[in-house]
Amino acid sequence: MSTGWRTLRRGDELDLTILRIREDLMADPLGREHPRVIISAPDWVHVLALTPEGQAVLVRQFRAGIDEDTLEFPGGMVDPGETPDAAAARELEEETGYRAATWRYLGSFYTAPGFTSELMHLYLATGLSPAHEGRLGPDEDERLELEAVPFDEAIAMADRGEIADAKTIVGLLRVARG
Repeated sequence: MSTGWRTLRRGDELDLTILRIREDLMADPLGREHPRVIISAPDWVHVLALTPEGQAVLVRQFRAGIDEDTLEFPGGMVDPGETPDAAAARELEEETGYRAATWRYLGSFYTAPGFTSELMHLYLATGLSPAHEGRLGPDEDERLELEAVPFDEAIAMADRGEIADAKTIVGLLRVARG
């Protein structure tokens, strides 16, 4: 079923480091024209890593879009030619220093479909062990602080607004609700 919107004209794309931005001209069901800014983005992964003691491994890092630090699950971009599964394992190791023995895919969601194609893939990683030999490290521009928080406390932190990152909140809720 369609709501009747259609694209009249696709704008020229501005190709940035990992994003492409364009302004399209759309028509609503009544034929009225509306410009819409579209951001084409790669897929991303986000990992809820749980220790054997039931603690969520979170990373505190600076986020330029809001000009402050956030507390969130480790994760990052799916590189060209990489599967989301492989990206999740790589990002977990790079950002936390852990490898996981067990993985569960929690599903995916669009972060803001009103203006971006970004698709977020969520994973649960358990059976954590430190990555020693050949360990992958964080990207050159990442300054991360690890925080292990009991899972129930992470839920409470989200309820109190102390965890305000949407993808982390979605992941917490998906695991909490089974």
